[in-house]
Amino acid sequence: MAEDLGCWMGRVEQMIRYAYWNTGCKGIVVGLSGGIDSAVAAAFCCRAVGPDKVLGLSLPSQVSNPADLKDAADLSRKLGMTHKVVSIDPMLAGFKTIPEFVETPYLLGNLMARVRMATLYYHANRDNRIVCGTSNRSEYMLGYCTKYGDNAADIQPILHLYKTEVYMVARELGIPEPIVTKAPSAGLWPGQSDEGEIGLTYAEIDSALSSLEEHAWRAETPTEERVLALVKKSLHKRMPIPNLLS
Repeated sequence: MAEDLGCWMGRVEQMIRYAYWNTGCKGIVVGLSGGIDSAVAAAFCCRAVGPDKVLGLSLPSQVSNPADLKDAADLSRKLGMTHKVVSIDPMLAGFKTIPEFVETPYLLGNLMARVRMATLYYHANRDNRIVCGTSNRSEYMLGYCTKYGDNAADIQPILHLYKTEVYMVARELGIPEPIVTKAPSAGLWPGQSDEGEIGLTYAEIDSALSSLEEHAWRAETPTEERVLALVKKSLHKRMPIPNLLS
């Protein structure tokens, strides 16, 4: 991809513009976590339709790292896009009043992802915008996402990029260094990291996924076996909803 990076980036921007024009919307909203995926997605949107038409929403909770909010604000200033902060704590508090509410890291993490997506779509509906997703290929293939949460969107500009490729594109786009160098984290609890939760580095994941795709999804190493098991387990997240229409 490095050889024709400029041409490839142009195709991503054209895809965004097509969706923008085809829907007749007035803008794009993207959730800004302070991480590299949302930064790259936001940068692509700004390049495609202009920063004046892009709204970045940071949706922190009480466990969010304040440094992530600063990074999101710095990125927005650099790109020239509007940035707003909406705490999801009051919304989470409402859910906690549900009878027999159970709180575990897994349940709360999925709830947070869905509350954030509902908030993004509220702003999109209110302002006639479309929602830009921030999922990358590595996490999508492993199912490291929440169904109807962070994998819900109207456009997905980096879904075809492995995480290691996202870093390459981020440097080409001039994403601020603090965002590029920080450890990827979904911010679900203090000290949480994506690689720690998955149990593999993104370099290991991407290497295994590339090899599996090249060899007809036949695992040849223990790491590939682990990755393949995650791919199979999360297949339901990538398949159409079962129905009897067809």
